[in-house]
Amino acid sequence: MLDKKTIEIIKSTVPVLEQHGEKITTRFYQLMFGNHPELLNIFNHANQKQGRQQKALAGTVYAAAMYIDNLEAILPVVKQIAHKHRSLGIKPEQYPIVGKHLLLAIKDVLGDAATDEIIDAWAQAYNIIADAFISVEAEMYDEAENQKGGWEDFRNFVVDRKVIESDVITSFYLKPEDKKEIADFIPGQYISIKLEIEGEKFTHIRQYSLSDAPGKDYYRISVKRESGLQCPDGMVSNYLHDEVKEGDILKVSAPAGDFILDTNKTTPVVFLSGGVGLTPMMSMLKTVVEIQPERKVTFVHAAANGNVHALRDEVEELAQLDNVTSYFFYDSPTEEDRKNKCFDVEGYVTREWLKDKVAIENADFYFCGPIPFMKAINGFLKDLGVNDERIHYEFFGPKGDLEK
Repeated sequence: MLDKKTIEIIKSTVPVLEQHGEKITTRFYQLMFGNHPELLNIFNHANQKQGRQQKALAGTVYAAAMYIDNLEAILPVVKQIAHKHRSLGIKPEQYPIVGKHLLLAIKDVLGDAATDEIIDAWAQAYNIIADAFISVEAEMYDEAENQKGGWEDFRNFVVDRKVIESDVITSFYLKPEDKKEIADFIPGQYISIKLEIEGEKFTHIRQYSLSDAPGKDYYRISVKRESGLQCPDGMVSNYLHDEVKEGDILKVSAPAGDFILDTNKTTPVVFLSGGVGLTPMMSMLKTVVEIQPERKVTFVHAAANGNVHALRDEVEELAQLDNVTSYFFYDSPTEEDRKNKCFDVEGYVTREWLKDKVAIENADFYFCGPIPFMKAINGFLKDLGVNDERIHYEFFGPKGDLEK
């Protein structure tokens, strides 16, 4: 436990962290990777290059300072990050490395303003925060390994099938090389894929939502090809699309993630997705159909056009059921799309459309997609009186802020 004076010192740094947080975390990663380049085998290079990881860490450090006397308040954030850490294979022995370089970065950016008293207080605070992460992650590692069909770290899976779903999305059906059971998962969760790409100095780990219902003898991920071979995201997705073949082996971590469908509820549920954000929604939709056939479901998907719209046939088949209604939005439909009438609305999802077409009252809303799409949906739902308890969303990558 931290003493009163230490807590006061940490809280006094909140305004400074709000102003200089991203400078500190940017410098932190520079210092840490400079001294420990082996950690680049774990961290997402694309998120580093785009500044998303730095921004997310700055937000976490800021929240930790603000709630240092009540860390229970940020436990949901701790658990969300811990899921990702467990999926990536972050270990307790790496936390002192992080702590050392975070303190160096604070000192480096703030200069003389970072007094010995402040650095000492943050050293104590970091140890408390690190212990919280290590404790939560230890439970997650234990559960991942000891659950039925579970395993430790990464396990070899065979690409049993590779299916082109659209011009930009391909599905990979993964079965365990050892032919033993695989761990179950909750709809909305993801797995990590670890790739060793020829010519690359470091391994690349990416997390992909599972796009089919649980209970199968395989995992399915549906991967969007990112444009630009030179950017790290493009490198990984293009490698999966172009180089990985049926029969190849991929290293896979056990399912993780806290963006999950609540099947204890029987109230109406609405799934909204943009682009490849439909992948966790597909898992949720299929699960509701399988185990809650009486539950009312509305499935809304937004895409540019039919050329890039993946898994449409699967949704259309399920929409034949009495409890499922689907809507497809195309903002740039092709002439063929118009001719075949394969979309419902031209343009974007709007607040007025949601109010008119979706039963808002008592429904739970799950959404995922590009950040502008998510910000728009979140804003519409808030305007329509949907409270936070009924709003659920997932970022592909580091956590962001939909309110800004």
